[in-house]
Amino acid sequence: MTLQWQDRKRVGDVHEQRVARALENLGWTVQLCGQGTYAPPIRRALARTDSALRYFPDLIAARDGELVTIDAKDRMPSTHTDRYAISSSTLKAGLLFTAAHAPTPLYYVFGDLKVLTPSEVQHYTAHARRHSSGAWLMVATRQAHTFDDVFGTPAAQAA
Repeated sequence: MTLQWQDRKRVGDVHEQRVARALENLGWTVQLCGQGTYAPPIRRALARTDSALRYFPDLIAARDGELVTIDAKDRMPSTHTDRYAISSSTLKAGLLFTAAHAPTPLYYVFGDLKVLTPSEVQHYTAHARRHSSGAWLMVATRQAHTFDDVFGTPAAQAA
């Protein structure tokens, strides 16, 4: 049975909070951004468009002058394989975002706290077999980076 949007939103919100706490534990200052911060009428209007604003990153974070954006992707590992499923629309918007906002990186952080960038997803799926619907790209979980490899270790541990 497919989860309703409200259920998916709750799951996504919990994952965003988990990612924000993990970043804060590493010394990052984190702020919510993106569609989830808009007023309900704006979110409803966006839901009826193909605008890349629908896929704007969920979080923005800074540490020691470094700035990153995060798109938290919970429930994305396939339940039947060792792959992450990323919508083609999400990837397209992510690539547009990184091109428009360079050099600010965008990272997809999955439910297992592994990390990929839009360009890595594009690279790893360029010659891969696509989901039969064409709407999803599948990336092997082994391709992803660990959270600490991307975002560092707590300052106390690094010293």
